[in-house]
Formats: sequence, C-alpha cells, structure tokens
Amino acid sequence: MPAEIVGLGVAVPPYVLTNADLEELVDTNDQWITERTGIKERRVAGKGDSTALLGKRAAEQALKVAGIAVDEVDLVMVATATPDYTLPSAACILQLELGMTRGAAMDVIAGCSGFVYALATASQFVDSGAAETALVVGSETLSRISDYTDRGTCILFGDGAGAVVLRRGERGVRAFSLGADGARSRLLMTPAGGSRFPANSRTVAERRHYIVMEGREVFKGAVTAMAASSLEAIERSGLKPEDIDLVVPHQANQRIIEATARRLKTPMSNVVMNVARYGNTSAASIPIAMAEAWEHGQIRPGQRLLLTAFGAGLAWGSAVIDWTLPNPAEPSPEEPTQPAMPIVRGLLDGTLWDGVDMLPPLRPLVPGAAL
Repeated sequence: MPAEIVGLGVAVPPYVLTNADLEELVDTNDQWITERTGIKERRVAGKGDSTALLGKRAAEQALKVAGIAVDEVDLVMVATATPDYTLPSAACILQLELGMTRGAAMDVIAGCSGFVYALATASQFVDSGAAETALVVGSETLSRISDYTDRGTCILFGDGAGAVVLRRGERGVRAFSLGADGARSRLLMTPAGGSRFPANSRTVAERRHYIVMEGREVFKGAVTAMAASSLEAIERSGLKPEDIDLVVPHQANQRIIEATARRLKTPMSNVVMNVARYGNTSAASIPIAMAEAWEHGQIRPGQRLLLTAFGAGLAWGSAVIDWTLPNPAEPSPEEPTQPAMPIVRGLLDGTLWDGVDMLPPLRPLVPGAAL
C-alpha cells in the first residue's frame, strides 16, 4: 500500500522584501530581476523565526488537516540546507518545538531537491510498514546565508516552510527518480562553515559563509535533469506524460520552469508557479506551491501530480503522486505583511541577534518518553 498525503500545511514569514528594496542594497532594478527570474518579492524570516520554528507552523497545520495528534507521528524528516544548528538536526529541534515525546527524527540535505528526497525516503518507511505516520517538512531560512552585497544571488532566495503528513493508503506516492552529480558541487554551494573550511576570522572577512553560484551552468543542468528525472519517474509509475494532470516544479526561476515544461511538452496552464511571490525557497518551494495550489482548488482529488526539483549537490529528483486529499472549504486568510528591510539591515550589521538566546528551549522530560 502506497504512502498517501493526508495532511498539508504551509508557513511563510510576514516580512516582504521587494525588488524595489533590493535596489537600495545592490546595483539592480525591478525590470532586470523580473526579466531574468520572474521574481517580484520574497519573504524574510524575522528575529523570532528559524528553520525549525517555520517548520513547526507548517507541521501543525498539516497535522490539523490530517486530524492526527503529534504523538501519533513515528518519523519526522526535515529537508533543509539551513538547519538551526550544525548539531543537533533541524528535525530534532522541530520535534522539541512540537512537543513530541516519541518517534525518530532526521534531516535530509539535498539542496532544492531536498523535499523530493525526503518525500521519497519517508514514503518507503510508510509503504514498508516501518512507520505508520510520517511528517515530512521542507523548511528554509535562506536569508541567513544570502549575501545581500551580491546581486547575482541575493535577488533569488526567500524563506518559508511546507509540510505533509503521510500514511498508508490505497493511492499516493506512485514512483520517484532521484539523482546527483557531485562532480558539479562547486556550481552551487556555501564554501565555509563545514569541517573542510570551518568558521574563523578569515572565512567571515571573506564572506565565505554565503551562497555562491554559477548561474548559467546551474540553469542548464536544472532543465536537463528535471526533464530527464520527470520522464523516468513517470515511466516507473506506469503512466505516460500525457497522464499527468499537474506539474509542481521547484520554484527556482520562471525561465527554468518554462524551459522544463517545454521539454515535458506540458502547457503552462498545467504547471503550478508562485515564484513571483516567494522567490526560491529551496527545499520549501514545492510544498509551499503544492499547499497554495491545493487551497485554491488547482490541485484536486483524483489528479496525478508530478513533483520535480534540482539544486545544490548537484542533486535532482522527481515524484509522481495520486492526489486524494479533499480541498478545504476556502483558502486560509492571508496574514498582514510587513516590510523586510529592517530585518535585512539587522542581518547585515548583526544587530538582529541582539538579546536573542542562541540555545534551544528546555523542556522537562516526560517519564518513560525518553532515555
């Protein structure tokens, strides 16, 4: 029995960074950004936000939709490139924030393909019976590793989270295709902060803790890999490309999405796209796009969905899903937004962290619930 999506949730910060805002930071303008990326604005996590806390909001919404209590979850998987800490995992911090007292927790690091990788992995746990209920979260705070002095990258990235709940069902995740090419790892990476090039005064002075990218090469690789893995996933599912009702691609760049759709011979009317509003939220982009499309009725029960993504690694992945989750009566009301520039300026000068406790909260142990 396949893993079925029985719950879905999304969380985005209220702080909006527009193209006009970026004109104050780097040599760029709205026309240049829009023509090359399709992005008009992106969200930025506030002082009280983190990858785990955004993930918590999305997860709680997904669990509510599923009608499942948090302690019914056997497995928590977080796809992210921006965990709260190097140690422990973002999944463990999310488990703490959710108040869970049982279950396994682990991260998946596959860049922008992370959610597809995590969904594929968790679906195998559920399909095999190793886990009855799995919570899969894609959550990112890319503003924390975006260089707001580099116009080539800071215009692209935003923050947010999306989550799904998986349980065994009659229909669900049909098939997937995953791939990677570590030989091209230099094309998209954060050079410092790991064990090979740990943090020190030099790495900070040289701004080596931020995303660096060779955009043209990444673009070419993305279109080729997303199309190829999509076709492989469709073939493994026993379907044909024309059987796919809706494509939910990673929201990296409007041009990449359009070029991939052409390779798949899919009309843009059958492609979910919200990159203009949120930019590239890496592992969070597919679940955010999926949740929005579902809330607004673009995704409906009975449809066959194709998810496809490409990112750092370089890594890529696609999955085919039979959609069964009934639509909500109406979309969730949008929260009021605020300007993000004060947050960004706090990121640049370090004052955003003034008075912030850097450690996770303490929670009393529940007798018998943990070692």
